[in-house]
Formats: sequence, C-alpha cells, structure tokens
Amino acid sequence: MKGVLALDQGTTSSRAIVFGPRGEILGSAQREFRQYFPKPGWVEHNPDEIWSSQLATARAAIRAAKLKPSEIAAIGITNQRETVVVWDRETGKPIHRAIVWQDRRTAVDCDDLRRAGLEPLFRRRTGLLLDPYFSGTKLAWLLDHVKGARAAARRGKLAFGTIDTWLVWKLTRGRLHITDASNASRTLLFNLATGDWDGDLLEALQIPRELLPEVHDSSEVYGETVSQLLGAPIPVAGIAGDQQAALFGQLGTKPGRVKNTYGTGCFMLLNTGSRPVRSRNRLLTTVAWRRNGKLTYALEGSVFVGGAAVQWLRDELGLIKKSSEIEALARKAPDNGGVYLVPAFTGLGAPYWDAYARGALLGLTRGSSAAHVARATLESMAHQSADLLTAMRLDAGVALKELRVDGGASENNLLMQVQADLLRVPVIRPTVTETTARGAAFLAGLAVGFWRDEKELTKLWKVDRIFQPKAKPAAIRAERERWKRAVARTRRWLAEEENV
Repeated sequence: MKGVLALDQGTTSSRAIVFGPRGEILGSAQREFRQYFPKPGWVEHNPDEIWSSQLATARAAIRAAKLKPSEIAAIGITNQRETVVVWDRETGKPIHRAIVWQDRRTAVDCDDLRRAGLEPLFRRRTGLLLDPYFSGTKLAWLLDHVKGARAAARRGKLAFGTIDTWLVWKLTRGRLHITDASNASRTLLFNLATGDWDGDLLEALQIPRELLPEVHDSSEVYGETVSQLLGAPIPVAGIAGDQQAALFGQLGTKPGRVKNTYGTGCFMLLNTGSRPVRSRNRLLTTVAWRRNGKLTYALEGSVFVGGAAVQWLRDELGLIKKSSEIEALARKAPDNGGVYLVPAFTGLGAPYWDAYARGALLGLTRGSSAAHVARATLESMAHQSADLLTAMRLDAGVALKELRVDGGASENNLLMQVQADLLRVPVIRPTVTETTARGAAFLAGLAVGFWRDEKELTKLWKVDRIFQPKAKPAAIRAERERWKRAVARTRRWLAEEENV
C-alpha cells in the first residue's frame, strides 16, 4: 500500500488528495460546483453534483498520484459540516437540494424555540446554541416544507445525513448509513455526555429517529467502496468534520493546542481533552473526534464568512479576477485608509450569534480605493478570528502561546502578518497547509495501520514560516476598537419578524 486517499468535500468545491507515507501530497484534484441562492439568506447545493464532483476528483487524484486503486490503503472523508441532505432510501434520490451550513432560513424557528424556553436544554445537552447554522432546524424545515416528507420519514422511507453520510452512502451503494461523532455533534441532536442521539431533542424538533445514521468512531474501518467506482474495493476508514479534521491534521491532539482554518469561513478549535468545557463567552463545545470509543472535546469559534468575502470581491464586485490576486491589490495600500468590511452576509457567528446582522462596508471617503477595500477584506478575517481567540482565552483560562494556521487563505502572507499583529502571538504555518484533508487521511491511515501511532505522525508535521507580531500595541488597540464599532453598526439589521 502506497497512499491514503482523502476526500475533502467543501462548501464551494470538492477536492481529493492522495498522501504518501511521509504525509506528502502524491496527487490531487479539485472541482468547483454551483451555489444556489433562491432567496436572500438562503444557500443550497445539489447533492448529486456534490457526489459527481467528489467522485471525479477521487479518480483524478489517484491518476495524478500514479498509483493503482489497489495501492490505496484507505479512504478518509472530511466535509462541510452542518449541511443537510435528505434522500429516499430506495431510489437514493434527494428530496430537496441540500441546505447549506450558511443558510439562515430557520432563524425565526430558532427564535420560537428560544421563546419556548428550550435553549438551555439544547445548550446543556449539545454544547451548541440555538442558531440556524446547525443541522437540526434545517432538517425540521425540510420535513415541514417538502410534501409528504414527514410521513415518509416516520415510515422509515427517508434517510438524513450531513455530507459525510451522503458520500459514504454513495460510495457503498447504500450499504452504510453512518456518521462519526464529530459530525453528529453539529446537528443539535447529539448528546455530548452519552455520545448518542438525544430523544428529548428529537422530540423538541419533531424528528423521527428512523431518519438518523448510526454514530461511529472517527477512525475505524466502516466498510469498503463498491469496486466499480474507483477500480478496486477500498476501505473507508476515517470520517471527521472539516474543522475537527484540520485540528487532527495540525497534530492538535494534546489539550491546549489551538488552530485556525481560513477557508470559506474561519474556524478556530482548542483541544480541551476528555473534558467538555462549557463556554461562558458564546463559543461552542463540540466533539473533536472519537477514537477507540473515547471522546475528545474542543472549544470552537465559527466565523461564517472568511474567504467567501474574497470570492465576493471576485465574483460580485469584479475587483480581482482570481482570489490569489487579493494580496497584491491589498499591498498597494499602506493601511486600510479607515475602511472596514464586516462580511455579515449570512449573519454573524461566534461570539455574536446574530442571524439578523448583515454586511457593511464602513469608513468610505472619496479617497477610498479598491486597494483599501481589498485590505479591509483581508483584515476582516483577522479581526473576526481575533474575536474568537479573545473569547477562547477567557473560557480556557490559559494564555495561548501560538496559533497554528491552515486553509487556502493561510498562504496569504499579508493576512498572516496582520493576524499575528492583532493576536500578539506567533502565527505558525506548516509546510502542508492542506491539513483538513491530511487530518482525514491520518485518521483513516491509523485505522488500517498505514501509520502506527500519533508519535509517528508528529514527526511528519513541519513548519513553513512563523509570523511574529510587529505592530505597536497601542495601534492594535485602536484598530480593535474601530473594528468593534463597525461590527456594532451591522447588528440586528433585519427585523426579527422577517423570514431570513
């Protein structure tokens, strides 16, 4: 066996990467797919397009690695997390387009649950807040709005899954209907203490248990792919939500380790070990992974719009032709010129959790240029991440010594330097920034013995560059205060009664 295949199913594209025994990339492929925005605040994907794009990239990555399918030791899956798919068990056809994690259509439903006094129950059992970000209210919406769905669900005719579940179902032609503990913990339906679905929460959202997949470890052999799909039967042996996979790929396996991923959104996770830490600062308590039946927990802060703001500059405003051009444009301005972008396009995530916030570009003058807007866009990712780390420091009660970074935007040196300045801690970028896919590969490889243990994996993690804080503390304090004022202008922009 010469490699492990990681399927990295993201919000805007499907990727597949083959990793070799030294954790090196042997071959990769990527394919974007269509985004659907049927109403303001609604975001949808076509599940069949997700599947076809992921299958195509898997085949292409194996070819690029110049390996035979029979030389792939295992497949690890990592995925955009809270996105919801419901399909017919007999036909395998989705009953509706997937409702994406960014989607805000259930904001009013969350308000109703909150007014009914149920948020403390959900918070206590799941570690999550009542927010449309999570899968539970999206699933309930589908059952309520697709004709006949609720009755079919009760008869056991339908299957629900996050994207990992959908991919495993397709890879095994319906033989496996499973998820792992990290993805299950993002649904508003999973009990952190018992490690299983919670009957009281299912009842509160009126979701039949017959819909739900079995919850498994994040690293185990679940079954094999149908041989016709990839040219050989390959064990599926690792599953983790994208941010948990990135934490594992950064070797954040010890309590106190923290990483930040700069992708479509920005997501910061702190390993808290075998103890779930209840946040006092509106962060999330989540499952990092489950291995050998033992749960590891994390504190998480979620920023909904990170790199997606750069795509907005590219696709909607036309300021750049490729996302990689933003750094050169931003460097044309020595500073932001007083311009601040708060990219609350789909509301604000942690620590604000405001489904009714909307984006704003503030501080514009006649002298404001495209370069200023580009720089403000990059700085918005760093500021939002700084908001998360501030809350994390308070919750964890420790002084964090470093931040490990990954994701596509971590390649942007200007952004990483701004991040180090705002946080006033070293920002460390590894040589392999595809740590989400790498984490999925590590979990799968451990399950089949491709790698022996975590000690062996630790030797594979190498530093590319360390960004040290350079800016003066007084200047950073002033920047942070202006950012907070900008965020305040965007809060509760939509009236609560508006159906977002």
